[in-house]
Amino acid sequence: MAEQTERIDLAALLRTLRRRADLSQRELAARAGIPKSTVARIEAGRARDPRFRTVERLVRAAGGRLDVGADATPGVDVDAGPVSRTGELLRLEPVPHEEMRDEAGRHYPAHLDVREVRHPKDWAGAWWAYWYNLPPQRWPLRVPAATYDLCRERRDLRRWREEVRRSVRLRRVTAGLPVGAWQWLAELPDGSPVGELRARRRGGYPSDYGAAEPAVVLDSVFVVSDCRRLGIARRLMAELTAEMDRSEIQVARVVVDHGEVRFYAACGFQVEATRPVKLTLTLPRPSAWPA
Repeated sequence: MAEQTERIDLAALLRTLRRRADLSQRELAARAGIPKSTVARIEAGRARDPRFRTVERLVRAAGGRLDVGADATPGVDVDAGPVSRTGELLRLEPVPHEEMRDEAGRHYPAHLDVREVRHPKDWAGAWWAYWYNLPPQRWPLRVPAATYDLCRERRDLRRWREEVRRSVRLRRVTAGLPVGAWQWLAELPDGSPVGELRARRRGGYPSDYGAAEPAVVLDSVFVVSDCRRLGIARRLMAELTAEMDRSEIQVARVVVDHGEVRFYAACGFQVEATRPVKLTLTLPRPSAWPA
């Protein structure tokens, strides 16, 4: 039998497992029942041929299972949680900041979300940046190249929001609506709603906001608070304008309070009245539409 020559980068693997389990070196060491210094040496590549039992305990503590056999390539199987196990090795996403180093040449904490500091406001330590507009030569503290957030609640919320951004889907509701009503829902894969747009198509009556042409009146655009600033409302508005184009309707109107004006202005609405704020969106008339 041919000798097995494939090697595993144990340091990178352990950092990847820690990130997946959201564990610091100290937390992983406590779970595995080994010294934290041992974890640090392995991840830094300073541990020469660590004992198999030590590696197995670390992998298990991070939610994995070490598979080594004569007829199979060595690897790490990961606990799939509620998903049934298939016996196949699950692909582990590498640590996004694996190549980044701090000023001492060390890896940043694998389980945290490291981000570059492009401006003092990107760094929580620059409390003065939020009140003073100082040139770089007058900054009272030296700004680091990168930073991260130690608060697990904020970290979990940020990661959940990124998952929502990737997975949210829009669905048009057609059943049970009155004639002329339009509705779209923004939903997560499990069906949980996180946003909604409601609008009504109004016919060409002079009494409809004084317009003789067909128009759309927005009733509401709503996104739950934890999912705002993820582009969901803009995507809902894009669905609305696409349907307006298909229906050959140029004008949409909405009445809002002052706190919502900026969003609608960013979507192309123009202010017509200010108490309360009345905005109108006018789409360009495609040449395919009848005059």
